[in-house]
Amino acid sequence: MKGFLKAYTDVAGKDVINHLVQLAASLKGKKVVHVNSTRAGGGVAEILTILVPLMKELGMDARWEVIAGSADFYQCTKHFHNALQGDPVNIPETLLKVYEDINARNAEELREVLEDADIVFIHDPQPAPLLNLCPGRKGKWIWRCHIDVSHPYRQAWKYLRHFVADYDASVFSLSAFAQPLPHLIYLIPPSIDPLSEKNMELDQDEINSVYDRFSLDRERPMMLQVSRFDRFKDPLGVIQAYQLAKNFIPTLQLVLAGGGAGDDPEGEDVLNEVRLAAKDDSDIHILPLPPDAHRTINALQRTASFVLQKSIKEGFGLTVSEAMWKSKPVIGGDTGGIRLQLVNHHTGFLVNSPEGAALRIRYLHTNREKREEMGHKAREFVRENFLITRQLREYLTLMVGLTHGSEERIELG
Repeated sequence: MKGFLKAYTDVAGKDVINHLVQLAASLKGKKVVHVNSTRAGGGVAEILTILVPLMKELGMDARWEVIAGSADFYQCTKHFHNALQGDPVNIPETLLKVYEDINARNAEELREVLEDADIVFIHDPQPAPLLNLCPGRKGKWIWRCHIDVSHPYRQAWKYLRHFVADYDASVFSLSAFAQPLPHLIYLIPPSIDPLSEKNMELDQDEINSVYDRFSLDRERPMMLQVSRFDRFKDPLGVIQAYQLAKNFIPTLQLVLAGGGAGDDPEGEDVLNEVRLAAKDDSDIHILPLPPDAHRTINALQRTASFVLQKSIKEGFGLTVSEAMWKSKPVIGGDTGGIRLQLVNHHTGFLVNSPEGAALRIRYLHTNREKREEMGHKAREFVRENFLITRQLREYLTLMVGLTHGSEERIELG
């Protein structure tokens, strides 16, 4: 057994790894290409960072390509992101032309690789038009949608559907996220890498060092949200929850940590709104972190007394599983993929308002034994459901199914 797979045996179990090897046997040598819009920032890039090497280790010729775009292109795809999650955003024709032109330009660069591939995964709306721009393709193409398109702004979905309808299959994180499409639809939730710098065990000295680095008081409780500075993550609502909770926990500190993704042009505006809302409160620590600050985020999650992911809308919310893996019950917005991760009152709490979040902070503060019990349940729930080995198994199953087509019986090695 090779390096990566062997390393996961202790975490996931030998039977899980053997199952992966068995599933991958019929895919050996297959050319698999993943395409997205950024190598840094956001859950998609984090997943592909380990998923592609694991596919290689299992014998596939796997690679990861990233499309290049302009500021107008990313402004257009940010509009898509918001509109597909329900905001009534009318995208100007000029930006739609940029969107199509940028994809055409990237198709010229990637056409040889994509048309020669046996399996292509296209992630999210940004590179969706590539399918129709590769007329000589020979393999199976899969559109992997990581966002909630259950109630999209219809004009935006109608436009995008034109590009994704001809794929061989689509993958959504939850059944509630999907739209009807004229091809196979698979449901595969995202996952975390337990051995990555963001989730691996850290020694106590490194964990303690975050207090000094960010001027935090280690004797006082700390409330944390890790996320991009995005309105859907509701950082202003987190500040309101902190202000309410501080009425009964006067020593409370708040940390809002995160950064931007390379394909999100609104991050700086939201960060400025957060700074304005924090005013001069010295107990609110706003930490814009670089995309590679994985160990810092890991340490912050381990030091936190209370972890929030108070999203208003959420595709999945990998920060929830990350915190749960560190035995933290999470207080999360009652939306999207957070509902899949938080079993209310068992692995965390689902809330719909700053007042609800503050109430749950108070409960966890005054019930330490319950907090520890929920934290233990949270870690085990992630081990069983949201590790990268589970997601890889489901991707392999999808790939085996597509490559064997309508065969009644598939023999695995």
